[in-house]
Amino acid sequence: MTHPIIADLESRYTAKRYDPSKRIPQQDLDVIYQAMNLSASSINSQPWKFIVIESDEAKQRMHDTFANNFQFNQPHIKAASHIVLFAHNPKYTREDYAKVVDKGIEDKRTKPEEREQAFGAYAFVELNTDENGDNSTWTKAQTYLALGNTLHVLARLGIDSTTMEGVDSALIGEIFKEELDGYVCGVALAMGYHHNSEDYNAALPKSRLPVEQVVQVL
Repeated sequence: MTHPIIADLESRYTAKRYDPSKRIPQQDLDVIYQAMNLSASSINSQPWKFIVIESDEAKQRMHDTFANNFQFNQPHIKAASHIVLFAHNPKYTREDYAKVVDKGIEDKRTKPEEREQAFGAYAFVELNTDENGDNSTWTKAQTYLALGNTLHVLARLGIDSTTMEGVDSALIGEIFKEELDGYVCGVALAMGYHHNSEDYNAALPKSRLPVEQVVQVL
């Protein structure tokens, strides 16, 4: 099949080694950040926070979060151009959703007199909230929608990436406590440009199960 979307996804792969001398241009970063912000989420809840690790100081802090676990991902932190922490709100509340509703009114998506009616969608949050107010399983799932969207955007821009579930969420929570402000990071994304001679995965062919085995049309 020949199509720009398929070409994007055929070229995308998980980078294993980055070239530390290469940095993502600001104009591309602007596109990436806007795309993350435009990601879909259930009931437009947007229960996330994207923390970008760019400076040497921030990279050292992130590097330190691998002190106990997942050291195989640690080299990416300083070699990649940028790291993004995809963080979710573990206790998303009606007050959090009110910010979404009020922004919808500001953007003229919702009429002011229909504000209370707009909270009807919040029932879906309640269905995913336990007796302790925890809805982290649901909010974390929303961050993966943003992650998937970002991966395609990076592929379109010709930027390499590595999704990292191998991160120490607890230690990230300690070291980036102020920035997270109660949010939890369960997955991070390295972005940059692969190392031409050291990234063995770059030259390997893409491998997927046949479409016929995974797509069933009724």
